[in-house]
Amino acid sequence: MADRKCLALIAHDQKKDDLAAFVKANEAVFATCKIVATGTTGGRVLDVCPGLDITRLKSGPLGGDQQIGALIATGDVDCLIFFVDPLTPMPHDVDVKALMRLAIVYDIPMALNRATAEELIAFRRN
Repeated sequence: MADRKCLALIAHDQKKDDLAAFVKANEAVFATCKIVATGTTGGRVLDVCPGLDITRLKSGPLGGDQQIGALIATGDVDCLIFFVDPLTPMPHDVDVKALMRLAIVYDIPMALNRATAEELIAFRRN
């Protein structure tokens, strides 16, 4: 399956369970993709979907956001799903903004909430 899309998954602490539940609900779609995720988020997703192909990077605040940004810049990520918690202070806000900037500059689809993520993966269900 050489044409497998690579999806990047990130979630703020208060949204990790929401992202894991979203992936579980759409596991058949995610099974057709290569997935990269920040460390803790990837671990949480693997807890509910142990059979998925997930490469876990560092935790977001320890450089995982930047690792995903580098993969976006090299063209190795096709889509970013980042469940953001707008009600919790973000100590690594600069890294988050840099990641979002890269997604915009390299023109890859980016979902920041479940509704948008549903739209992004809807085409893969068929």
